[in-house]
Amino acid sequence: MTRILVVEDEPGIALGLEDDLKLEGYDVEVISDGAAAAHRARQGAFDLILLDVMLPGKDGFEICRELRRGGLRVPILMLTAKTQEAEKVMGLELGADDYVTKPFGTRELRARIKALLRRASPPEPQNECFRFGDVEIDFLRGELRRGGTPVDLTPIEFKLLSLFVRAPGRLMSRDRLIEGAWGPDTFTSDRIVDNHIANLRRKIEPDPAEPRYIRNVRGMGYRFDG
Repeated sequence: MTRILVVEDEPGIALGLEDDLKLEGYDVEVISDGAAAAHRARQGAFDLILLDVMLPGKDGFEICRELRRGGLRVPILMLTAKTQEAEKVMGLELGADDYVTKPFGTRELRARIKALLRRASPPEPQNECFRFGDVEIDFLRGELRRGGTPVDLTPIEFKLLSLFVRAPGRLMSRDRLIEGAWGPDTFTSDRIVDNHIANLRRKIEPDPAEPRYIRNVRGMGYRFDG
């Protein structure tokens, strides 16, 4: 059974999320304290984390940063009452895979959760490994190494990179990347795509400011030159 950790300190929202997700067939655990949630996320073998930004003890941004730095690749869906784009971008840059702004509809939340769970597993590879520069992707293990050193990728970053390396030299529009990495039934903006590409570049490019592999095609999308 798919296990979801809900980190939410508002009792009414937490109870509603727990009841709704259990009706969908998920095994749900709820934690309200930030520090306790960070520890539980590392120990609980969850398939997805639903993470509120405003929490007592340790906020959602701190938890997300800590989990990603510790190598946890579980999909993280952030819940935020803040509508400022900068807050959403911050969460994505820290390693969150998606976000929902409160108040949110249950149908939207379910769709985003299902989309994240679908893409959490590495795609079936045509070849076991792919190499470019000093980067090696092991599709069967869902791992990336650069110069022989493991590099942690989020599920979204791994999906995006897989799409690129399987279509070298081909223009990939943002719509195509959204469909391939997020799925056709998700609510994802071009800005979110651009932020994930920027994060991916920081992990694979010799100079992220002058990308060699993932090139921007102005007004059209991206192209992988491997």
